[in-house]
Amino acid sequence: APSSIAISLHKVGTEHDWKHAFVFTMTVFNSSGIVHPPGFYIIGFETFPNIHIYFIFLAFVYAVTVFFNILVIYIIAANHCLHTPKFLAVVNLAVIDLILNSCTIPSMIKIFLLKDNFIPFNLCLLQMNVYYTFGSLESYALAILAYDRLVAICFPLRTNSINTARSMACMVSITWGCTLAINIFATQIMTRLSFCSSVRVFSYFCDYAPVFRLACNDYSLQRFAASFFSLLILGGPFTFILLSYLTILLTVFKMKTLDSRVKALSTCVEHLILVAIFYIPLIVIFSVGFLVGVINPDQRVLSLSLASCVPPCVNPIVYSLKTKEIKIRALALVRKNKLNMYENVYV
Repeated sequence: APSSIAISLHKVGTEHDWKHAFVFTMTVFNSSGIVHPPGFYIIGFETFPNIHIYFIFLAFVYAVTVFFNILVIYIIAANHCLHTPKFLAVVNLAVIDLILNSCTIPSMIKIFLLKDNFIPFNLCLLQMNVYYTFGSLESYALAILAYDRLVAICFPLRTNSINTARSMACMVSITWGCTLAINIFATQIMTRLSFCSSVRVFSYFCDYAPVFRLACNDYSLQRFAASFFSLLILGGPFTFILLSYLTILLTVFKMKTLDSRVKALSTCVEHLILVAIFYIPLIVIFSVGFLVGVINPDQRVLSLSLASCVPPCVNPIVYSLKTKEIKIRALALVRKNKLNMYENVYV
């Protein structure tokens, strides 16, 4: 049975930390000796100069994320003619983007506004699980959209029989189920770690690696899980996307007329933009870290937070502007709202 004891932690650093007390009550499980703190301190932005400008930018990014993703979801849900495999994949991406930024940006803004960077232990694990689940789903959603383009261009006469709404729903469901299971496992093994000294997480949220590195006991299993699942979740979909576009290019080059080639490639533009926005910043950040060896921690936190928060904001804008079906219905919705507003004014 668990028993509670008081354990003095090392000094946590900031004046605000002292408000939460220097001595914490820990829960110790006698059978395994595991020590869990009440929570952690997120300190990724403490040393940034002019940090208020960045949080104003984050608030803007979140407002745009919520507005445009809800707009895309509403337009597709309200128009029966858009209930196709392609737009089912687009709605999937919009839902993922909305939840992904809702997981981190409000908590970052709360830290800035309330000067309260403490997060309870269980809430930390929940945020960790939600962030990595939907970050992983973002990667798979882009792979699903690549599959949609692959079938449409390489098998134009069989598109409707191969890529059906039912098959697309199955793919989306499988990726959600597998990703959720993987991340529940990865989060669950964090409970095996014992935290008996520092509780300061140097990141912009309750990040997996910065948290397990604070553990007092062996965290080799958690480190292996982080490396393996990162390769599986990012490397797998990215490899599929590259192979898909290689196949698409080979098919396009076989087309007889230039007009047909341009038309085929133009349908891929919005997806390629999304892939570039999501993968290029991550590849650059981790490549620089690998080649340079040591990267400034502040620069890493800022770069990763931007790489995480910006794609869910930009994705729906790209689809709203680049996809004719969504753009036409978005403009029609704006005109309808203006007309209703004028009618209310003159009535």
